[in-house]
Parts: sequence; C-alpha cells; structure tokens
Amino acid sequence: MILDELAESAFERVGKCKRERDTASLRREAEQLGAGGGDRFEEAVRKPGISFICEVKRASPSKGMIAEDFPYRAIAREYEEAGARAISVLTEPFYFKGSDRYLKEIALDVGIPVLRKDFTVDAYQIYEARLLGASSVLLICAILSEGQIREYLEVARSLGLAALVEAHTEREAETALRAGARIIGVNNRDLKTFQVDLSTSLRLREMIPREIPFVSESGIRTQQDVARLREKGVSAVLVGETLMRCADKKKALRLLKGSGGKDAG
Repeated sequence: MILDELAESAFERVGKCKRERDTASLRREAEQLGAGGGDRFEEAVRKPGISFICEVKRASPSKGMIAEDFPYRAIAREYEEAGARAISVLTEPFYFKGSDRYLKEIALDVGIPVLRKDFTVDAYQIYEARLLGASSVLLICAILSEGQIREYLEVARSLGLAALVEAHTEREAETALRAGARIIGVNNRDLKTFQVDLSTSLRLREMIPREIPFVSESGIRTQQDVARLREKGVSAVLVGETLMRCADKKKALRLLKGSGGKDAG
C-alpha cells in the first residue's frame, strides 16, 4: 500500500539525515530559535468563516506530475494575495517531488503561516520543520500510534509549533482526540486506496467538539463543495490539486470562495 511505502521512505530519509547530523544537535539549534509560529497557524484556522490553506504541490502518487513548471515562490505569493490564510508545502521528495528548500524559501517570502506537509515518523522531522521556518507540522493517525502522536504533539508545542492531526476514520478521529490534538484534519482521500469522498469530512465533523478547529483536506473542487463544508461548521479547507492545475490561481481561489470571498479572505 502506498501509505506504507511513504512511511517507510520517510524512515529511510530520517535515518540518512541522522547519520549526517544527530538528533541532539538538531534539537538544540531548533530550541535556540525560540517559539515558532504555531499560534499564528491556529489563529488562522480559527478565524470566522472558512479559512483556506492552499497547497504548493508539484506531484502526487495518484496523479503523477501536476506542475512541470513550478515557480513555487510565485505560487505561494499568489495564494497569499488572493486571501489564503495559510500555505501547505509538500517537502516529501520522492512521491510528491517536494523539497525542504521550497518550504524554507516560501516561509521567508510570505506573511502567513506555513504547514510542513510531509510524513512525520520521527521527532527529528519536527525539529527540522522549526529550522525550515514552518509554523505547523502534519501528524497522520494512520501511520502513528496514539503514544507517538502524544509525544510529537508535545515536541511541537515545546518548539511553539502547531500540529494538524489527520484522521480518515472514526477510530482515527477518536485517537486524535484522546491524544490531545488541538487541530484535527480529515482527509477525504483514503491514503490506502486513493479514492476521494467528501462525505468523509461531513460524517466525521459530528464527532469533533466545535471548539477544536476542523480542517477538511482533499477533493475540494467547487464552490458547492466549500458551501457544503461551511454549512457543517468546517473551520478550514486544504486545497491543492484544484488550484495547482489552474493557470490563474488567484481567480481560481476567489471562485472557490464564492460571494467574492468576503467570509474567507
């Protein structure tokens, strides 16, 4: 299954990095930077209306290459100018053709918080995220135990980072809640089959207390999709491929928002 391959690949990447630089050294440098932008990320997904987290994404395992031409810094600035409240940057290098460099440069370029979108399997990656300038990291319930989620949430908080804890099933949503997630994302794409079903978010929204920001991820393509999620009290949407395939990303984002984007900018 592709998710298992992604997790295994992440383990291998971390192992290689650790051979080049030990965890203790990386941790010290990250801690010396002081608190990161986690509060800003959490604030962004708590704002009234529905917030847009727009993704800078070059490729995916299911769709292959999405953007041969990839001016990632310009794309991020377009998103910010069109009213995105946060940006997600893929850093996974093999399946998604991402790069740590993309994140580092984008975080310096924009004034809104940035999520490191990768497959976190070790605290090492959270220290890396802080050094790269991320405001938030992704923790995926399907590849982590409840104990690991608790541990990584604590590491993120100690660095002043937010964590988007991602679930796909009722059981995973319960795990996220027990682990103490402050922001929960629901991926409408099953990372085992890659099938997309927006009703996943609509169903799981009922399980999550309203005081916890709820982010719907993947498969959001139309104004009508956004409206359905808004009606259910979804706090934010993470949109990648729909925007990445549009030449005019500002126009595409404004169309997704609807009504001129008055409640989502």
